[in-house]
Order: sequence, then structure tokens, then C-alpha cells
Amino acid sequence: MLGASSEMTENEVQMKDDALKMVRAAIKAVDPNVAVRDRLRIKWDEDQPMLVAKEGRDAGRELLYDLSDYDNIRIISFGKASAAMALASAEVLSNSLSQSSIPVPKVDGVVIIKDDHATDEEIKTLNDNNIIVRSASHPVPDARSVAAANEVLELASSSDARTLIIACISGGGSALFCSPRDPLTLEDLMSTNSRLLESGMPIEHMNVIRKRLEKGKGGRLAATAYPATVLTLVLSDIIGDPLDLIASGPTVPDDDSGWDDAVRLVDEYGLNASGRHELPKSVLDLLQKGRDGELDDTPKSSHQAFSVSETILVGNNDASVMAAAEEAEKMGYNPVTLGTRIDGEASCVAGTYIAMAEMLSRQRNDGVNMKYPIAALPVALIAGGETIVTLPPGCYGKGGRNQELALSAAMKMHEMGLSDVVLASVGTDGTDGPTDAAGAIVFGGVVNDETINDAKEALKTHDAYTFFHEAKGPKSLVMTGPTGTNVADICITLVR
Repeated sequence: MLGASSEMTENEVQMKDDALKMVRAAIKAVDPNVAVRDRLRIKWDEDQPMLVAKEGRDAGRELLYDLSDYDNIRIISFGKASAAMALASAEVLSNSLSQSSIPVPKVDGVVIIKDDHATDEEIKTLNDNNIIVRSASHPVPDARSVAAANEVLELASSSDARTLIIACISGGGSALFCSPRDPLTLEDLMSTNSRLLESGMPIEHMNVIRKRLEKGKGGRLAATAYPATVLTLVLSDIIGDPLDLIASGPTVPDDDSGWDDAVRLVDEYGLNASGRHELPKSVLDLLQKGRDGELDDTPKSSHQAFSVSETILVGNNDASVMAAAEEAEKMGYNPVTLGTRIDGEASCVAGTYIAMAEMLSRQRNDGVNMKYPIAALPVALIAGGETIVTLPPGCYGKGGRNQELALSAAMKMHEMGLSDVVLASVGTDGTDGPTDAAGAIVFGGVVNDETINDAKEALKTHDAYTFFHEAKGPKSLVMTGPTGTNVADICITLVR
């Protein structure tokens, strides 16, 4: 029925509540505080404290660090989950070592947080553990990002063989930990970051370029810290969990990319001279010099720093998706996990989800041949990953990929006349684009005959936030506030 009412059906009211409960379960499952404590502990071997780092929640290898080998433990943390990860690491150490009768390593460190991504209590507790907290900008770095990154690099370079560095890294770290490589300036990197975002380039491709423009990325932090031992704890925000790309891989070898790859991506995405998203000349010149062999590249596995460096994944999008599916099952839905590698243009991905929902909804109609349904109603389609939005130059719309996906889905529901279908698309970090919303939740009546033209204009100008904010009826924007975690996005489509 085209022109569906903007009022929610009784089912949709309940489904909206159900979807938000699933979102909360998904985010809770990747709470960085819990994730770190699940992987890190102190055990005593007679009178000697040993730090144990466990690779998996259940089975998996264990890394053992005899703390008598170290005079200092330094906690370095950056990313959207940096405060919680650093705090959990510090408390694992302090709770076990504070009452020790033997000398134990001194703890210090630096944490770089996104603005407003740590509570006053978290900051105070970190300070009490001799860990400095610095705020910086995301997604575009600022002068504070550079100052904080240089502070981290100085701390790393002052470390010796009797230092254990615990590096806590999460999504968003690329912008927060940002120190330009000579002769580049912060303005060069800020402009580059904006052009990369405009181009619609996936985050994994962005980081191939970013790591060649800075002093600490692409394994250079580990190289700077050598001969210190480095243990890295990673909360992944990238599809497939490539450790060399999360926050641009500051502590892992960069074996899978080089200058040639960076230059190829510049050409492919119109970032070259006279391209649609042209990068600063200084950046293009540096990339060309690197390709010509005039500059050193990022360190590879053969670098001696990686003989004393280990990395453990503590959380990812898969854990979030599985938690949402478990919650859906408890509520009586038949969950279908569509995967954790969903990418592509947000508006196109939305069309696929709603096409699947429309097919499932046909089960309501007697006599319709549904010989091979994905699942019996009610169904929860659950997907994880990270879509993109390609912005044209000079675009000033307000929104994010999750809001754009939700708006596109609502328009498709209106086109198909769907009811009793609800879609929620949310960033697990609580921030979708440069807005205060985590994403949006929509049903068939969010877009109707009266608002369809406004919806089309909002999609064209990438202004989904404004459309949802000004829309009458049930609120669509999902406001979680900063969650303290970041494992990309989750999308839940419910069909009754």
C-alpha cells in the first residue's frame, strides 16, 4: 500500500523496541573493559608475577611475560575505546601487584581519546595510575592529535629492553595518533583525510595511504620502541580484522602494502593531480618519491622489533553480530546472520536488505509459493560490516553511513508498501559521521507520500540527519552517546 501511514502498527512499536534491545546487546558484547579483562590477567609462579595474555576467549595460545624481566610497564592507548582499554589494563596490573612484597615494574603511559570519549572518573583513575590522558579530534586530526602522537613516540623511544609496552589500539586511532612525516604538515594530513573521506574509499584502503604519510603508523611505533617488548591489544573496526590496517597498524609489520599500492589507490579514487578529490601537492610528491625509491618504506616482518612484539585481538564485529543474534533468538525471532563483511554504498546495501525483507514478508499471504524461505517468520536479519557514502565535492549535508542506509531503506519500504518491517543501522561506537547520533531506526511509514520528496532531496544531498531530526512522528535517530567501543557497524532488519 503506497503512501503508508506515518503511524506505527502495533507490531512495529514492539519491533522497534526489540531491535534497540538487540543493538544494546551487540554493543555490550564488545565492551572494551570486559574484552581486555577476559584476555589479560596476572598469575603468580611461586613468588614471581607473570602477565598472561590469552588470544581467544576460550581456547587459544597464551603469551607469558615474566614481570621480573621489566623495570617499567608503559600503557599506550589510542582510538575510540582507548580510555576503557587502558583503564582495564592498568587495573589488571594494579589490583594484582599493589600488594606485592617484592619489587614490581613501575606503570606509566599516555592515552589519546576522542573528545568526550572518557568520563571524569575514568580520567582520574588513569591519572592515579600515572597515565596521562590527552584529547584529540576525530575523524579529522588536529594540532592536539600531533602533540599527543609525538608524546607517545617520545615515550616509546625512551624505552629500553627492560620495558614492557602494552599498546591498546581501537578504531579511530588513525586520526587520534597522527604525526606528519617530514616535510608534511598537519594541514596536509587534514586535507588528505578530508579528501579520503569524500572519495568513498574503504577504511582499509585509506590506511594504506595514511601509514606512509606519518611517523608512527605501519609498524613504525614498534620500531621506535625497540628494544622494548611490545604487547598489542586490538579492538577491530575493520572488516576481516586485518591487524596491519586497524589504526593503520602502528605495531605490526606492513608486509602487504607498499608505495606502489598507495600510488595505485590515489589514481583509482581520483586523488591524483586534477582528480575529483585531488590530494595536496606535497602529499602527491612524497608518494611519488617513495615509489621512486627515494624514501624508506614501512618496516616489514624482518625488522628486529617484531621479534619482541606480539598482537592479540580482543574484540571484533563478529562478536557483536553473534550477540545480537542470540538476543533475537531469546525474543522469539528466527535469527539469520548475513555476515560481518558487508560493505558497499550505504544506499545500495539498504536496497538489498529491504528486498530480502519483502521476500520474507510474502509468507504472510496464503497461497504464495514460499518453498525456499530464508527462515520462518518472525525473522531477524543481522549483518555487520562498514558501508561507505561517496560525497561529491562541496557537499554540506549532515549525516553518516548508518543514517543514509536507514533513510534509503525507509524509501524502499515506502516504494514497496511494506509494513511490519523495521530496520536499525547503528555504529557500535555511538557516533555516525560528524553527528551526535549512532544511526537510525526506520519502519515503512517514516517516508510517506507527504515526505517522499524531502526524503529524496535528503538522500541526494546526504542530509539524512536533518530529515530524521525534523520528521514528525516516532523518532528515528538512535542516540546512545559514546559507547567506549568501536567494532564497525551493525544492521538489524526485523520482519513479522
